[in-house]
Amino acid sequence: MSKSKLEYIWLDGYEPTQNMRSKTKIEDNFSGKLEDCPIWSFDGSSTRQAEGGSSDCVLKPVAIYPDPHRVNGYLVMTEVMNPDGTPHVSNARATIEDEDNDFWFGFEQEYFIMDTKTELPLGFPRGGYPKPQGMYYCSVGGLNTHGRDLVEEHADACIAAGLNFEGINQEVACGQWEFQLFAKGAKKAGDEIWVARYLLDRLTEKHGYYIEYHPKPLGDTDWNGSGMHANFSNTTLRTCGSREVYEKICEAFRPVVKEHIAVYGEFNEQRLTGRHETASINDFSYGISDRGASIRIPIITVQKGWKGWLEDRRPASNGDPYKIAGRIVKTVKSAKI
Repeated sequence: MSKSKLEYIWLDGYEPTQNMRSKTKIEDNFSGKLEDCPIWSFDGSSTRQAEGGSSDCVLKPVAIYPDPHRVNGYLVMTEVMNPDGTPHVSNARATIEDEDNDFWFGFEQEYFIMDTKTELPLGFPRGGYPKPQGMYYCSVGGLNTHGRDLVEEHADACIAAGLNFEGINQEVACGQWEFQLFAKGAKKAGDEIWVARYLLDRLTEKHGYYIEYHPKPLGDTDWNGSGMHANFSNTTLRTCGSREVYEKICEAFRPVVKEHIAVYGEFNEQRLTGRHETASINDFSYGISDRGASIRIPIITVQKGWKGWLEDRRPASNGDPYKIAGRIVKTVKSAKI
């Protein structure tokens, strides 16, 4: 009889920033298929998702990946449900209206690697700062590159898990990195970002690091913040061949700026200042190849005859990809084209 370790991953009820939780279920002769993952439960009173007198919440498996760090292991992404089978109020995945997977997403997840001893980004000395920004972005060599050991290990783990992992690079600030993931389907895109975050956070446990997803961890300084740029398309954007259509879709975002910012991540006002490759949180703009705009129209999209995608640069690094994708889908569908 073989035994498998199924790591059930879910999002808790903390607001406005949810946290990942997980626990292991041992199954005999498990097939490795999602449909054979049993429904499970947990104590919601310990995660701000239930009261102690009626504490059970239900975990519904929605995606499964091989666990690269365990023999006969699997990572099971789940949705939190109420005991009656309805989605829990904390379950943003269940609100996404993209059942035909017409929407494709490419998320660019930025983050800082922090030293647990100093509680500073890698490369930062105690009581001061390293050399100013300029030489860290896509750098090579020990003088300016910090944390590559963890980053490479994370990339290998994501690929081994079967995630559609597309790349890594060191970012503008010292100790800051980014990875990219692509998925067809808004829900799948969210699943893969959360599982990739899980793998990254789990790896830090053995390195003496932790990951900082705060969008402006260094406060009001001349250091870049961290975002999670959302590249997105649907059939219309991929095939229309029309600048007018692109502009109408961009304009659909203008009247719902507050609704987007509300789900784009906590503390994002500290990052969206109009400096450091961001648009002001108080403005809305779009432009071709403009990294200072709210939405960038990639130059490749224009060169291909207005067939491609858009990039919303406003989401913060700590944003929930389910909420971000769900809001983008809703807004694009509202465009009058």
